[in-house]
Amino acid sequence: MEVLFIYLIVINSLCFLTFGYDKWQAKNNKRRISEFNLLLLAGIGGTIGGLIGMNFFKHKTNKFSFILSFYAIAILQVVLLYFGIQMFKS
Repeated sequence: MEVLFIYLIVINSLCFLTFGYDKWQAKNNKRRISEFNLLLLAGIGGTIGGLIGMNFFKHKTNKFSFILSFYAIAILQVVLLYFGIQMFKS
C-alpha cells in the first residue's frame, strides 16, 4: 500500500510538471509534448496531477477533444477503482 501511495505521488507530480512544461513550450514556440503522452500520464495514474496542471497552467482547457479524452480516462479510472474495491470486499 505504501508503494502505491509513493507511486501516485510521483506520477501525479510528474503529470502536473509535464502539463506546465508543455504550456511553457507552447508559449515559447518550442517542440511540444504530444497529447497522447499527456493522456498516457493521466491514464497511468496521473489524473489528479493532470487536472490540477490543466487548471493551474490554463493548459488544454479549451480543446474539447482533449477534455473529452481526459475525462473519459478519469471516469474509467473511477469505475475500475469501484469494481476493484468491490472485488476485494468479497
